[in-house]
Amino acid sequence: MRIAVTGLTGQVVSALIERAPREVEIIALGRPQLDISVREAVLATLRAARCDVIVNAAAYTAVDKAESEAEVAMRVNGEGAGFVAEIAAELGAPLLHLSTDYVFDGALDRPYREDDPPKPTGAYGRSKLAGEQKIAAIHLNHVILRTAWVYSPFGTNFVKTMLRIGETRGEIGVVADQIGNPTSALDIADALLAIAARLRADRDASLRAIFHMTGGGEATWADFAEAIFKRAEERGRASVRVKRITTADYPTPARRPANSRLNNSKLFETYGLRLPDWHTSLSVCVDRLIPRN
Repeated sequence: MRIAVTGLTGQVVSALIERAPREVEIIALGRPQLDISVREAVLATLRAARCDVIVNAAAYTAVDKAESEAEVAMRVNGEGAGFVAEIAAELGAPLLHLSTDYVFDGALDRPYREDDPPKPTGAYGRSKLAGEQKIAAIHLNHVILRTAWVYSPFGTNFVKTMLRIGETRGEIGVVADQIGNPTSALDIADALLAIAARLRADRDASLRAIFHMTGGGEATWADFAEAIFKRAEERGRASVRVKRITTADYPTPARRPANSRLNNSKLFETYGLRLPDWHTSLSVCVDRLIPRN
């Protein structure tokens, strides 16, 4: 199976390359060869890839910067996703698209289900929702996977940021009034590979829908940080104290959802997939980032 993935160096792309079995070829496509916001580039590059499945992992992810670059975010996350859906439909290839918890406003007091009405509060969330809508309108053979709080040994993410800051500071203020599901890109990659194989083998329409896909368990950012520093200390790092602060103490241009939790029951019921508990996957990640001497 040949899987073309939009995005060249992102966390999920890197994880897919690492986790793919020998019989699966991952074709990572990104700039300068592929600019997802340019229709002609998307069509030509994916035609040439001769792939069986397409994973759209490319995205404008600068949540705060999107508030001042809303048009750029929309071109990439909205229009770009539509271009990928267009070529997937032409090729007859299943399309797996990664979306986000930011399509919701975070006001519910329970984990969000797929049938909860989207209500993004910022430019990033609006652009990602637009991408979902374009894909659904253009290509029936799709799976939209909403995830959140992604981390890995690759790229830039919360785990790597905490470990870097923790090398020089004994105390770090971390927001404690936002709750979500930390999710390993390695676990996302494993699930994407399983879903891709199932879509190629099974034409069941129920497999083609929106699904939520996050790590098991939940945490606040402060909880997440404490777990990171605890594992780092077990690997020989100095102790770091987490000072619990509020969202108001750390203002950002884009509003963060207070509740980013996603209900993953539909994914398990439909595909039999359940991502591991975040504590387990976090330990694997930190152990790779802090190898023992």
